[in-house]
Amino acid sequence: MMPETPCHGDVFHIHQQFEQVANGLARQAQGATTRHIKLEQKIAQAKLTNSMTQKLTIQQVKAKRQEAGLIARAQDVKILCQWFSHDVLALAGPLLAVRHELFDFIEAELQQREGKQYPTIRKLRKALHNQRVGEAIPAEYQLLAFAGVLDRKLADIATAFELPLQAVRDVCLLHRKYPTSNTYWQRWNQLQNQLSVKFYDVMQSMDAALKQTPRASSMVENLNSRLRNYFFLRRSLGESYLSTLQFFLDHRCFLRSRLPERVGKSPTELLTGRPHPHWLELLGFERFQRA
Repeated sequence: MMPETPCHGDVFHIHQQFEQVANGLARQAQGATTRHIKLEQKIAQAKLTNSMTQKLTIQQVKAKRQEAGLIARAQDVKILCQWFSHDVLALAGPLLAVRHELFDFIEAELQQREGKQYPTIRKLRKALHNQRVGEAIPAEYQLLAFAGVLDRKLADIATAFELPLQAVRDVCLLHRKYPTSNTYWQRWNQLQNQLSVKFYDVMQSMDAALKQTPRASSMVENLNSRLRNYFFLRRSLGESYLSTLQFFLDHRCFLRSRLPERVGKSPTELLTGRPHPHWLELLGFERFQRA
């Protein structure tokens, strides 16, 4: 809707795909366990009736092997998914170079676990590789581009407050902890003692830096769902209709929002920080007002 608004990487879809693969493997492992239990019950019954066969023994060995393999893969991929979410894609995280190392490690671990029996793992690994360093993807739109942007912002904060970069990074990492946890406030007290009077200003600058570093297309996905409500109004959608719809949605004020600061403001006002007249007045019309 506003092409000049930056979006440094799209972490939404790849994280969703990773979770889908992990959940799919978990379901397969659960199914293998169920089949193994039913086979064990069948074998126990066969032993009672002296009808145990070599075929059942072979099936038992195969079922155990398949169950163990699926459980191990499901657990491994789940752990890799958690690492990927918490250490690679998290906004408040390590340096871009460290994220690259972790990313490559996760990709290598997935490659060891892919195969003909697990095409979803192979597809996920390829998607990770392509979005990380895809030649067709400009550097500013690659998956981890947001981390480079954040690193530069942290360096600017360190320069502005004349602090070591690691101290500013520690304040950034504080945002990884839950504000309701004891560890958050223990670390908060440590950083406050370390930075003294600069701590609160650095925290404010850090909050602004994190909020102003877009890293997902979730806003676009939300917008697409809203646009569908307007498409049924016309059989064909021309450029003039889409341009008018874009203008309307960019300048229409939010009537309600979970964030109080958004109520009564349009997307353009929120993104630019500058007020504007009603969208009808911007088009040259005069708004009707009751006397």
